[in-house]
Amino acid sequence: MNLSIKPESLKGKVVVITGAGGVICGAMAEAFGACGAKVAVLDRLKDKAEEVAKKIVAAGGVAKSYQNNVLDRDDLKKVHEEIKADFGPVDILVNGAGGNSPKAQTSQEYYAEPKEGDITFFDLQKEGMDFVFDLNFMGTFFPCQEFAKDMIGRQGCNILNVSSMNSFTPLTKIPAYSAAKSAVSNFTKWLAVHFSKVGIRVNAIAPGFLVTAQNKGLLYNEDGTPTARTHKILSATPMERFGDPSELLAATLFLCDEGCASFITGVVLPIDGGFSSYAGV
Repeated sequence: MNLSIKPESLKGKVVVITGAGGVICGAMAEAFGACGAKVAVLDRLKDKAEEVAKKIVAAGGVAKSYQNNVLDRDDLKKVHEEIKADFGPVDILVNGAGGNSPKAQTSQEYYAEPKEGDITFFDLQKEGMDFVFDLNFMGTFFPCQEFAKDMIGRQGCNILNVSSMNSFTPLTKIPAYSAAKSAVSNFTKWLAVHFSKVGIRVNAIAPGFLVTAQNKGLLYNEDGTPTARTHKILSATPMERFGDPSELLAATLFLCDEGCASFITGVVLPIDGGFSSYAGV
């Protein structure tokens, strides 16, 4: 991996990354590995976590994969003990686990008399809403509870949450995801204050639109042409393009680097090509 910056202070740090089997957090894991950190690659899919860990090791880094459910507190405790036995106490936590579900989104942007098969606001069920909200918010809250125990009173420890630009302005169709990411941003600020006297910094990044395995079907048709939603996204993004996961890495390393960001806490940094700043006129 070719990085423009490799903070020296990250060398030897124990970094836990949840959701690290995905495109975005997998790239983050590789970036930390390239900086000399010891990377604990957590994901609910064992093979995805192993794939990322192998890439880091093949590049000369130190990493190990762990299958983990961020909503299972007993499982988090078990994995935490394994990480401490393998690498030592945790210095940095990156909360990247999250996602959306068709069970928590409406068919149309605006309410209208439904057509056959449409899911309206009134059709959304507790099961789907709970799943998306819990995965994104409680899936951030629980790892903070577990891994921050190692950080109390230790120099250079911090937490980085992954929010979203829709925490600033909610996107249409996805009320649970938008609400959960807003909660993540608010919680980031709350936790930054809560831990401010014991040496733990807490920040977040808020990525804009990137093409991932999860959303590719919403952004491109089967023939590769952009969907109507893609046209709307790009027209509302001043830089008129999607971001690349690699464009999140410098900000991630910067916020986690004690040498650069020692006086930065409670920040939610948009990385969105200007999406959250554009009013459409």
